[in-house]
Amino acid sequence: MNRSELIQALASKYDLKNGDAAEAVRIVLDAIAESLENGERVEIRDFGSFHVVDRAGRTGRNPKTGEAVIVPPKKVPHFKPGKELKERVQQFIA
Repeated sequence: MNRSELIQALASKYDLKNGDAAEAVRIVLDAIAESLENGERVEIRDFGSFHVVDRAGRTGRNPKTGEAVIVPPKKVPHFKPGKELKERVQQFIA
């Protein structure tokens, strides 16, 4: 499911205009992104949590030339699924 499919599903389930559903999705995603930018953890019960992970700098290789390249340290978002989400996904595999 992509963003437009999520908007369409939200609009049809709750009898909203597409513009209103799009605004709701934008507000939620912006709130999550803003919290992560501020280094905060975001937890949505029964779904999962988002947090920022620090990655150390390292020496990598350019795959085309084999030349050593310095990869600087960075912060990356990380998602950890909640128990209920894991169980719902797992039931389709079994």
